[in-house]
Amino acid sequence: MLHLPVVALLLLAPVTSGHRRDGYQRQPLDVEHYRFALTLADSTDRISGRATVRMKLLNAGMTSVWLDLAGVTPERKGRGMRVSGVTSGGASLRFTHADDRLTMTLASPSTAAQVVELTVSYEGIPADGLLIKPTPHGDRAFFSDDWPDKAHQWLPTIDHIADKATMEMDVVAPSHYQVISNGRRVEETDLMDGTRRTVWRESVPIAPWLYVLGVARFAVQHVGDHHGIPIETWVFAKDRDAGFHDFAVPTRDVLAFYSERIGPFSYEKLANVQSTSAAGGMEAASAIFYATGSVSGTRNVRWRNVVIHEIAHQWFGNAITESDWNDVWLSEGFATYFTLLFQEHAYGRDEFADGLRKSRTAIVELDAKLPGYRVVHENLVNMANVTNRLTYEKGAWTLHMLRQRVGDEAFWAGIRAYHARYRERTASTADFRTEMERASGQELGGFFDQWLVRGGIPKLEGSWTWNARSKQVDLEVRQVQDGAPFVMPLEIAITVGGAPARVERVELGSGAVTRVSFAAEQAPTAVTLDPEVRALFAGALVKR
Repeated sequence: MLHLPVVALLLLAPVTSGHRRDGYQRQPLDVEHYRFALTLADSTDRISGRATVRMKLLNAGMTSVWLDLAGVTPERKGRGMRVSGVTSGGASLRFTHADDRLTMTLASPSTAAQVVELTVSYEGIPADGLLIKPTPHGDRAFFSDDWPDKAHQWLPTIDHIADKATMEMDVVAPSHYQVISNGRRVEETDLMDGTRRTVWRESVPIAPWLYVLGVARFAVQHVGDHHGIPIETWVFAKDRDAGFHDFAVPTRDVLAFYSERIGPFSYEKLANVQSTSAAGGMEAASAIFYATGSVSGTRNVRWRNVVIHEIAHQWFGNAITESDWNDVWLSEGFATYFTLLFQEHAYGRDEFADGLRKSRTAIVELDAKLPGYRVVHENLVNMANVTNRLTYEKGAWTLHMLRQRVGDEAFWAGIRAYHARYRERTASTADFRTEMERASGQELGGFFDQWLVRGGIPKLEGSWTWNARSKQVDLEVRQVQDGAPFVMPLEIAITVGGAPARVERVELGSGAVTRVSFAAEQAPTAVTLDPEVRALFAGALVKR
């Protein structure tokens, strides 16, 4: 989290927060830095930890603070963390650990803006969050899996998406392993007992779900640099050749594109890491985890696109993080659309349009299964529902339609301004809307509400006929979805003979039925909707 009290109050204080919608209980404090010292072994899955947390207490008179930390419960069958002590300034503090919350009594009531440092000593077998299991080659490995709020399964944290802090990962593990984490490696020391100490330090504030740890027998390649940022590949040692081949591209080109179009890359390195914890890709800041199957030696197009998507997250989700869980589209919708934008840049308009069509098809199918689903959540309780494919695809389509509405110049100006203002901070949908309104000079409240807050999509039933007497095409489009009509532009392609299609534009939304006519000297061979793939809807035109 930012070291600015006004921001911390906005995000965490229970009294002053006007944007508190996701139900997480806030405290009037700002965590500035975490240092996690962990000891791992081959003889047991039990980890030993010592977490040092520096935080600013924003209110005077505070007598206790708490961290999220998963305890041992019957449901976890002996797994979970047990706390052996808490200290501050060398003195022991009283604490209770219940219901996955470690509450610590301060030595004395706080003064306003007082900075304290607390050290928590604990150990246990993680029930989740840090997965200790073999690779496909049968080798033991340790990989984190913190999304969306599982960091507290193995690390004492304020486990909320908006709690950004700098961090260090100080790991002692058997020396046959290599260790990867966020930021820059600042120490690697072989100890006398057959273990190795590795310390990584992330100097940029990031949220707990982005804290990452990978411990395995790796093959590591320095692929190159982008303006001084090291690009690395970390794959299982037995997958060296295939993994080095697969991850050699397109990382550098993607970094260059996003850096030029959005703004500077925030972190000390960018590593692509094969792991046992990711189902697809996991965009941990500076060290992206991919599923074991990401390595095949074939440079599979699907995995190429996953790489592009996860790198986009380094800007959206990582550098700019949502201020609460209800705005997760600011991560996933953005990464999905910016993947398409890079594909358009690198591979051409046809691949971009094809990706949009596939995305629209997915939205139509999901909308039928989840009618009324809202991209911006309200008071989310079950974190299992924090995302679904509509968060990704409809969020991306919202950006695409926003780009059509405001124009390319204003769209990119708004994106750059949004990144510049909220980089290393947190932001809401309202914050993004404000930046786009400034860039475009347009009021966009209705647009954002329609596509993000309202559920559903336009469902169109359209028909056309050619009137030989009046020499015109008569068109009728009905909106048949539940609720009010959607307000949106819609393009119509009229094709006559072998001539190129003529594109006309219709404005929908003044009523449930839109009727319009266009001049046509001959009977069209085809009349179709949305030839340039600019609008989100279900339906088609038929000839009457």
